Amino acid sequence: MEFTILPVTPYQQNCSLVWDADGRAALIDPGGEAARLLGEVQSRGLALEKILLTHGHLDHVGAAVELSEALGIPIVGPQREEQFWLDLLPRQAELFGFPPAVAFTPDRWLSDGDRVDVGTIRFDVLHCPGHTPGHIVFYQPETRLAFVGDVLFKGSIGRTDFPRGDHAALIAAIREKLFPLGDDVRFVPGHGAMSTFGRERLENPFVGQSAD
Repeated sequence: MEFTILPVTPYQQNCSLVWDADGRAALIDPGGEAARLLGEVQSRGLALEKILLTHGHLDHVGAAVELSEALGIPIVGPQREEQFWLDLLPRQAELFGFPPAVAFTPDRWLSDGDRVDVGTIRFDVLHCPGHTPGHIVFYQPETRLAFVGDVLFKGSIGRTDFPRGDHAALIAAIREKLFPLGDDVRFVPGHGAMSTFGRERLENPFVGQSAD
């Protein structure tokens, strides 16, 4: 699997483009700037097969419908409790100064333990609520790489002060589902630099050893 990170929106949300050796690809969390993302796909000669979503906040899903309709490809994820946030997309756009957005339902909801294939790439799905109720993580076991959305950041964790946020659930998801995958696992967060689960397990002030 190859990938590149494409920060989008004024929030510099880390949209990721992933592809296999045959050029079959997916966009993870296309939060905006659809034309730019499509141009990146085309410039690399890739065939975009799916749009994968970790959760329903606008800066992560803002270009999903436009890309899905333009290319005739499915939107996959998050977990179905995230309909709460997807229904609020028009209001999110108003509150945060984004272009108008429409509510939608993905073509496929995902659950903990599901598998998603993009060409020859396999992603394991982990339901990691807390930042939002239906937040999921995409883990690629062969490359030891996770796309974690806004669950975990380098030196921080996701906010839980939004409606239906749950701080205890977020901490539990990180410690019980993500960290056991291994210290060597790298992750792409929703914002900011990549890190490893090992580094965060040791040093993160919210979920690391110093937080106990």
